[in-house]
Amino acid sequence: MAKLTSMMNIGKEMERKLTSVGITSAEQLMAVGAKQAFSLMKQAYPRVCLVHLYTLEGAVSQTEYNSLSLEKKKELKRFSDSLN
Repeated sequence: MAKLTSMMNIGKEMERKLTSVGITSAEQLMAVGAKQAFSLMKQAYPRVCLVHLYTLEGAVSQTEYNSLSLEKKKELKRFSDSLN
């Protein structure tokens, strides 16, 4: 299994948070998806923000998070807002 930090956008701090919610490998993150991973993180860490979701989506889609399309960012913002 590949380490989370082998994925684009995933640093040590993000890896720590993901591991704490039960996502311990790149394969698991790919299977769970960015939105579900973010939901789990939001429950454990209420202060995670939209940028975390962008980072997760970028990792899953193998894209720099700041290169996500405007449409994708809008979709992710709606999802993030629905969790509040």
